[in-house]
Amino acid sequence: MSVSATNPIAVVAGHICLDIIPAINANPTLAGQLVQPGKLSHVGPATIATGGAVANTGLALHRLGVKTRLLGKIGDDLFGRAILDILSRHDPRLATGMMIDPTIPSSYTLVLSAPGLDRSFLHCAGANDTFRPVDIEPAHVAGATLFHFGYPPIMRGFYVDGGVEFAALLRRLKASGLATSLDAAHVDIDAPAGEVDWRQYLARVLPHVDFFVPSVDELFFMLERDLAEEAASAADKQHLAIYSGTGLLQQLTNSLLNMGVAVAAHKLGEEGIYLRTTSDPARLKRTGALALSERWLGRELLAPAFDVDVVGTTGAGDCAVAGFLAAALRGFGPEEALTAAVAAGACNVEVADATSGIPSWDALHARIASGWPRRQCGIDLPGWRYEHFTALWHGPNDHAVHPA
Repeated sequence: MSVSATNPIAVVAGHICLDIIPAINANPTLAGQLVQPGKLSHVGPATIATGGAVANTGLALHRLGVKTRLLGKIGDDLFGRAILDILSRHDPRLATGMMIDPTIPSSYTLVLSAPGLDRSFLHCAGANDTFRPVDIEPAHVAGATLFHFGYPPIMRGFYVDGGVEFAALLRRLKASGLATSLDAAHVDIDAPAGEVDWRQYLARVLPHVDFFVPSVDELFFMLERDLAEEAASAADKQHLAIYSGTGLLQQLTNSLLNMGVAVAAHKLGEEGIYLRTTSDPARLKRTGALALSERWLGRELLAPAFDVDVVGTTGAGDCAVAGFLAAALRGFGPEEALTAAVAAGACNVEVADATSGIPSWDALHARIASGWPRRQCGIDLPGWRYEHFTALWHGPNDHAVHPA
């Protein structure tokens, strides 16, 4: 199925930057010692690419055949011009939504991504910190079906007031008939974002959000900060919420559904994606122009990741979100949407940058249908069986974590 100019449009707004990704030796010891005073570390050529949710999720949606508008803020400088050039090479229309502020530098990120290790970042917020909800005007979303926003925890104008302006924006967008989607980011506890009451923030914002798609670690911190910090200090593991038991996943999503979100999907890294949806038919109908079917009502699903050779993980979560939204925009149910999500995320990690590994929608579909193997999922949910997602794409049958 293709999405033409007359089919749904996605507007992807929020954080955008220039990613500089040096090739790093596969030796974990070297990679772990890259930033040391007085030390010269030899690395390979750098990949220069756009980063942030606007570029990562937006370009991935574009590559998946969804007509997409990008909306972000950059400076009038070398990095800003590089961002415009990269976007224009994909499609000149993708660069037209960038707001240019000559008084502030463009955002950039130095991405340290070595095989076998999680990424680390050196980041300059730049123009992203001057982007505010009032900058998004009706003309920016005219004709759209879906509005997706990425990374409010690292965009000062979207969190400094506790989400008041952002909630008002989302309320207006939903009143105009759009479906809304929100992705999060890591909260820097040493930055002003660390002073925000993120549970209260979500309670204010999520009644106006149809799809909330953070990583489970981001969500754990935002909803249960004390527990998350205690777990982080007590264990040398990533994705700490996963290792805290499946009951915590359900507890976190219960909070989100009670706050008013329609669909909560949590990225679990190499384990896949976990999803819960509203059991309220009236809330499901309030998903705007997307008009989710009853297949989305009262669901709990877990999609294991596909098996690939990992080159880099930059933008993997953003691309998974793009796969998920691309399927939802095409009218698929939650099983197919999750399958497309983990497939797009897997394609992403096969290359160093954030989006060049994303194929066309037809090519993604063909790879899924070819019998692409899954990773064995390390999460044990009652009633869930690994084979539920192994032959999913062609069949109409629903396979829930807790079958009726």
